[in-house]
Amino acid sequence: MKNLINNLVILTVILLVGCKRNSEDLSNRVLTFNTIDVKAPFVMPGIKIPDFRKTKQYNITDFGAIPEDKNKNYNAIHEAIDLANKNEGGTVIIPKGEWLTKKIQLKSNVNLHLEKGATLLFSEDPQDYLPVVHTTWEGMECYNYSPLIYAYNCENIAITGDGEIKAKLDVWEKWYARPEGHMQNLKILYNLAANNSPVIKRQMVNGTAHFRPQFIQFNRSKHILIEGITITNSPFWTIHPYLSQDVVIRNVNVYAHGHNNDGVDPEMSQNVLIENCVFDQGDDAIAVKSGRNQDAWRLHTPSKNIVMRNCVVKNGHQLLAIGSELSGGIENVFVDNCEVVEDANMYHLVFIKTNERRGGYVKNIFVSNIKSGAMKNGVLGIETDVLYQWRDLVPTIERKLTPIKNVFLENIRAGHVKYVSRILGQEELPVENIHLKNVVVDLAEEEHSHHEHVIGFIEITKE
Repeated sequence: MKNLINNLVILTVILLVGCKRNSEDLSNRVLTFNTIDVKAPFVMPGIKIPDFRKTKQYNITDFGAIPEDKNKNYNAIHEAIDLANKNEGGTVIIPKGEWLTKKIQLKSNVNLHLEKGATLLFSEDPQDYLPVVHTTWEGMECYNYSPLIYAYNCENIAITGDGEIKAKLDVWEKWYARPEGHMQNLKILYNLAANNSPVIKRQMVNGTAHFRPQFIQFNRSKHILIEGITITNSPFWTIHPYLSQDVVIRNVNVYAHGHNNDGVDPEMSQNVLIENCVFDQGDDAIAVKSGRNQDAWRLHTPSKNIVMRNCVVKNGHQLLAIGSELSGGIENVFVDNCEVVEDANMYHLVFIKTNERRGGYVKNIFVSNIKSGAMKNGVLGIETDVLYQWRDLVPTIERKLTPIKNVFLENIRAGHVKYVSRILGQEELPVENIHLKNVVVDLAEEEHSHHEHVIGFIEITKE
């Protein structure tokens, strides 16, 4: 009997220790969070982002993934995402190799992690991005092809690692042109949005619209991290946080030289940090937007508290573009300590653009400590009548001007430019309070600056 009791005690201890160890293992597999405090010339809230280092890992090969089999890879990735989501936190591992896939739809509490040497190669077939999802086209909400990586109403999501995500462009690059069918569908969407038609009725996959999807879109989501990855090619805008909060994009390399290939387009998003990235793209490095016309007035959400720092731009149109889709308002943008390489082929360092249809507002824009090569145009451009193809395509349905004020540029050195600043305000609503301090160029071809309808322009230059 004594031996039996001793054995039961030993067994109980073993079971208790085993339970404790299991409990400890589980406690180590929890999703945690970091808060990043960012210094800026305005009050910047701490940015809360997920930390997946202790979460359980789900390797897609355990779910049947096979290189070059896009259907099996698509199914494996989504099975892993589903399981990580159900377990309230997990990391989906894309191992070394090239993995052809269709669209990826992220879910809350999931990190898509690409190991070194891993490439997620996204199919060129538009059918692989159906069914349609609630998304946007140039500031107007609609139902369109899914972005290649898409998150809707999610929280605590990430794309991390040393690997690459890459888009095959076989079809998308044929859609870069804007033939008659595409233009007619632009008119249809414009009028639907202008008349506040329900978004569900704005079905834009119809055989002729050819509205290219964004590469990555975080839609109505929060607590987002993109870190370490390389992004190659894009059908449309590359990284698009839309109506999202607490976004960190860091140590990311973008190479995308297609049409409308902006690097990052924060739109109606708040508390965004972009740092230590390399941008080599066909359009703007960062283009801050806040929706177009009636849609943005309805959603009533400004883009604000956006910081870009310690980045290098190798090609594109602007280091910082604001607009022209800015109808929800844009405020508190800070770009600091960035470099534009000598042969980047840029138009401006900073370009703010709007028109009589936008409304919204722009205020509190700070750009400092920038080193740049030559610009096709100038250091600062502000224009209030930028309509591109829309000028003759559709009429102005409701006229709303955009107040622009409080723009500060400091400690900027650029090479050969046409002008330092060109500001074209409107007589009935002048641009206000523009300060340039220690903005120096090697050579200005034309007159130093050209300004119309500006109140409170101050320039202080010192070598």
